[in-house]
Amino acid sequence: MRFDVTDLRLFVQVADAGSITKGAAAANIALGAASARVRGMEEQLGIPLLVRDRSGVVPTPAGRALLRHGRSILQQCDRMHGELEEYAKGLKGHVRLFSNTNALTEFLPTALSSFLRANPGVNVDVQEHLSDQIVRGIREGMADIGIVAGTVDLSAVETFPFRQDRLVVVTPRSHALGQRRRIPFEHILDDDFIGLETGAALQDFLADHARRLGRRLRLRIQLRGFDGICRMVESGAGIAVLPESAARRYKRSMAIRVVELEDGWASRKLVICVRRVDDLPVHARRLVEELRCADR
Repeated sequence: MRFDVTDLRLFVQVADAGSITKGAAAANIALGAASARVRGMEEQLGIPLLVRDRSGVVPTPAGRALLRHGRSILQQCDRMHGELEEYAKGLKGHVRLFSNTNALTEFLPTALSSFLRANPGVNVDVQEHLSDQIVRGIREGMADIGIVAGTVDLSAVETFPFRQDRLVVVTPRSHALGQRRRIPFEHILDDDFIGLETGAALQDFLADHARRLGRRLRLRIQLRGFDGICRMVESGAGIAVLPESAARRYKRSMAIRVVELEDGWASRKLVICVRRVDDLPVHARRLVEELRCADR
């Protein structure tokens, strides 16, 4: 059995995309050549690695085993290349970073811009996910670095402090809830909500907590960013739940009020997580250090 690095990288791209066509494009390989490589891997093993249907492809049990080992091998290759490039003309590399909504919108832009200026040869692929999905992605090698809420199970990964924030209720100044100092999440579910667009990690997180109470969010409109949400709240269209750091910032220029949520899950200790920092490529380790030091 002989698989080269190109085979493994292609297989990982195909499995992540759920499509040979998309995986081939991500790996910069022609579709026909990519299909032939995957078939060749299956022929060498004598077993199928992918289940193919009209909607795409899904790894078989053997494919999942190959995916797990492939990710590990590719990470080692990236680490080797990164360390060798230290002796060449500057650091080059690619870092995959998964983040929850709070960190992505409020804290990462400043830290990442500083890192990218100092490391012009390094690209960072940032994706937004729920915290539990991020931890799973780190464990399975889908990402190098994650930024998550400290409320999820972190027993299988290495962690480092990042930031602290909490979720709060944002109301118009004239709204009765705005006269409160603190309120439980359950007591705001009869109001109309202004939320983030479908698929945003924070929006999914809030919807899940509403479901646990046997309720659902009464979403009146969904927008792309916190600025638009606060403007809609200011106009009286509804209320919102946002990170306190964002809410306080917009409160300085808008006619809105900020009310603390009493629920324990509203307190958001954000942490950096990695599978094992010593196993990361050198450019990824540098980014971890940048993120750890950015707020000092």
